[in-house]
Amino acid sequence: MASITLSLCNSLAAHCTLTSQKQSPSLSLSSGLTLPSRLPSISSHKLSFGAISSPRLPFPSLTKSAESEVAVTETESSEPEASVQAAPAQVPKREEIFAVVMIGSRQYIVFPGRFLYTQRLKGANVNDKITLNKVLLVGTRTTTYIGKPVVTNAVVHATVEEQGLDDKVIVFKYKKKKKYSRNIGHRQPNTRIRINSITGYEDYPATTLDSIQKAQ
Repeated sequence: MASITLSLCNSLAAHCTLTSQKQSPSLSLSSGLTLPSRLPSISSHKLSFGAISSPRLPFPSLTKSAESEVAVTETESSEPEASVQAAPAQVPKREEIFAVVMIGSRQYIVFPGRFLYTQRLKGANVNDKITLNKVLLVGTRTTTYIGKPVVTNAVVHATVEEQGLDDKVIVFKYKKKKKYSRNIGHRQPNTRIRINSITGYEDYPATTLDSIQKAQ
């Protein structure tokens, strides 16, 4: 019995030593350093100097600057789309011309396409076509036609657009020591006309700088 118990104890001791060696082997690195077997946390992982086994990390998210750079590279790489735009129709320019006309007792400078307010034209209704014959001067980019006193055959064509009134003017009268005061408002009637064209001046002799210098 004693021999049997001794043999069992010997076999158990040998088994315990083998299991302890298997569970805590000494770890060796490629650099020649040895780690003690008393570190269970290190021995539980397989370590190597070249690479360490770790769980797969997620792909790092791009920062705002990186995203903007990527967007810029994509826009630069993309080919520009061909856009065809129709050219706007060219409107012929009007001839640069002006005239000085007399309406009633006042003189006005008129340009084709513009409008002006004059004193009331009696007998003229809205949308009526009128002609102004008292043309004192006609000027273009290159020549000038000076009337003596008017430019013969020159006519300014216009259209009546509105018959209205000027802004109110206050007329106040007062006499001291007489208890006299009057406050009266007045609105002068006017006519708005639009200049259409200036014609008939071509046959009149033009005045140029050379002719003025020769006359002097």
